[in-house]
Amino acid sequence: MQTSIKPKKITFKHVESEWYNYHHTLKEIARLRENIMNPFEEDPDDPTIVKGANSVRNPGNPTERIATRLTTNKQLNYLAEIADTIDQVYNALPDDYKNLVKVKYWSNKRLTWEGIALELNVSKRQAMRWRDEIIQATVEVLGWR
Repeated sequence: MQTSIKPKKITFKHVESEWYNYHHTLKEIARLRENIMNPFEEDPDDPTIVKGANSVRNPGNPTERIATRLTTNKQLNYLAEIADTIDQVYNALPDDYKNLVKVKYWSNKRLTWEGIALELNVSKRQAMRWRDEIIQATVEVLGWR
């Protein structure tokens, strides 16, 4: 008895890509936080740019400024919401589903569905059903359609 609405195909693909890129997302979140918290350091992507060079002209509480930038940075908030959702969904999954995530999304091996099913010792159709349930749960937690 499924009462949830099936996500649009593009939403399904987007959410699936977020699962593939989860570890990259965590690195990007760490990089963004570091850049916000340490604005006076050189940008490793462009050493000619010194961040926060005009910060000397901004008197006040630097801790409050950093906290405000951390909480109002749209990209950071977006990435954190996705990473938190994936964490939440993953931690609620049964072990079999977690193994599917590891094999399909977080492994360097790019297996076909037949290969994934063989590795998990289930049918191809069962593995695909599990994938559908994982993506559906992620879509629901994110509130996407």
